[in-house]
Amino acid sequence: MSQANFSSIFNHKNSRLPEDTVFFSVFPDFSLSPDHKPQNPETFSQLQSLHLQILNALSSYTANYIWQHEPFTLSASTQSACATCPTSSHHIPHLHGKLRYGDNLEDEWFVVFLLFETSLKFPNLSIRVWDTDGEFLLIEAAFHLPKWLNPETSTNRIFIRGGSLHIIPKNHFPSDPTLFDSLSYLSTHEDKTKASSSVQSAIKNRIQDYPDRAVKNMHRVTVRVPISVAQILKHEPCLISLAVEGFYDRDIDSMKYAASMERFLPNKSNDEIVEVSVLMSRAMYAQLMQQTFQAPKGYPMPPRSDGGYAAAELGMKIACGFEMIYQMKKRNGLEGKGGTWEVYKESLEKNGYFDGLLPGSKEYKRLMENAEDYYRKSSLHHRESEILSAPVRRIDDILSQPFSVDEFNGRDLPPSDDDSWLYNGEDELNAALSERQHEMEYYDMNHKKNKSKEEGVGPSSSNFDDYDLGDIAKSMKEFVDKMSSFEGAEVPADGSSKNVDFDVDHFMKEIESVMKPSNAASGDGDYDVDEELSSDMDLDDPEDSDIEEDEDEQKEFMSSYSDALSHELKSTTLDKSFVRADETQVKKDEGTSRELDDDEFTPVDVDLNLVKSFLGSFSSQEGLPGPASNMLGVMGLQLPQDDNKDK
Repeated sequence: MSQANFSSIFNHKNSRLPEDTVFFSVFPDFSLSPDHKPQNPETFSQLQSLHLQILNALSSYTANYIWQHEPFTLSASTQSACATCPTSSHHIPHLHGKLRYGDNLEDEWFVVFLLFETSLKFPNLSIRVWDTDGEFLLIEAAFHLPKWLNPETSTNRIFIRGGSLHIIPKNHFPSDPTLFDSLSYLSTHEDKTKASSSVQSAIKNRIQDYPDRAVKNMHRVTVRVPISVAQILKHEPCLISLAVEGFYDRDIDSMKYAASMERFLPNKSNDEIVEVSVLMSRAMYAQLMQQTFQAPKGYPMPPRSDGGYAAAELGMKIACGFEMIYQMKKRNGLEGKGGTWEVYKESLEKNGYFDGLLPGSKEYKRLMENAEDYYRKSSLHHRESEILSAPVRRIDDILSQPFSVDEFNGRDLPPSDDDSWLYNGEDELNAALSERQHEMEYYDMNHKKNKSKEEGVGPSSSNFDDYDLGDIAKSMKEFVDKMSSFEGAEVPADGSSKNVDFDVDHFMKEIESVMKPSNAASGDGDYDVDEELSSDMDLDDPEDSDIEEDEDEQKEFMSSYSDALSHELKSTTLDKSFVRADETQVKKDEGTSRELDDDEFTPVDVDLNLVKSFLGSFSSQEGLPGPASNMLGVMGLQLPQDDNKDK
């Protein structure tokens, strides 16, 4: 495998986006100048300067924040390629970064807040942010977006600039714009790209409580831990995230390290246990508290009746987490098998490198050894080893300094925070669901109101007496005439669509030909079933057909067939399920009565039957959603509820 092929497997197309990770790119206006090439030393210098300015401006927000997995950082595109950024951004100098938030969604929205703050402090920047789900800011504002905007049409259109969300308009770029075109247009037409106030409000409401919410998301608790762990947390409080990760993501292999506690409590002595105050996120605290874990054999634990048992148990979980993550990263650092190795291995399997061999077979092991040997010789192996070994080296540096138990004994510790939020989250969840429900109801109300205005139809009163039921039949005919596609039938908003080539009169005659027997037709004198059916059969027969049937025999057969069909239908209740034209006429003519002949099928009043069926279906829904109300809603009609139904 060549080096070029090896590197190509890590590009954006071949690698999967990490789950639970937010990505962001910062594009300064100067990067759009033709003079600023990605490899230009002056461009790199400017990006580095901007990088430091941004981190310095945000330091007051992030100084005491404990991230779930990794801190907020930025890198210059000229220094390291962005494997997760779109390929269109590679030729534009910019800053980029990613942050894995895991189970702590607060980290992701805190990043969004930081990016909005960055755009306010540096107005000449355009910022993109997305995650594994795509443009998640649009998901947050889904009820307020323009109709044309969807995941397929949002490419290179969504940016943060000047403290606001911007959407590149479709009227200026009908098709997907390039990233360069979008950034150029955005930098010169901010007033035309700014999203509507409702979209802005939806997103601002999500981040309006920051940075205070970030402080509230922290939880302080007193724990009993080995002195080595206390020393680490004293110098690097943020490393608590490593301990929680090691404990929460433990497996059979890492549990072996916790059993020995070789690095953090080798003597298993109670004299090495001290009491300290630890700051962590609420998500971390929940991950530690919600899992039952048996203390390793020999680990000093007080009796359960002891008042400090809870602090000792929580400290034991933290200490075991440190031991497991330290030993695993140390081993992986030596082997260099981190995230890039997993991507490399996955690509080999995807490209058929192992050729369907069973894992563990002799040939499979040989190919795996070759792949590992090639990986160890690559630059990626060295870079991955450095990344994995960084926490291990930092822990070793801290523990190499002298420290004693006396440094931690006798100190006044702040009280632990109230953790009732861990058990009383139902109210907060219900409040969030209620807020979403109100938002959906508001959207539905406005959507229906706007649709009624656009269509210009619909009842103006809630009383059936004020509503013309003939509109149903009329609207159904208009609805059939409208345009439809593979996505379903739609009523065009502009009313300018061409009619479907559909002969309604001919269609109704065909229906009547099925419902009306020959003797009824001959009595009316205006419709001959035998003639029509014979005509249809003539159409089916080609002119050059060699088969010639006697016309009289054909008519005799069709007449007999029609009589037999009529006889069968008369023995059923099918004919009684339709309202017929003569019945409605009899009811209209006062003082007259006409007894219908049982042997006579009269024409069906199609419009009346249609309205009757709609009203019956609508009434059976009892105000709930159903096929009748949905169909009428598509046609722009809304029937009032029958208030007299139960009276």
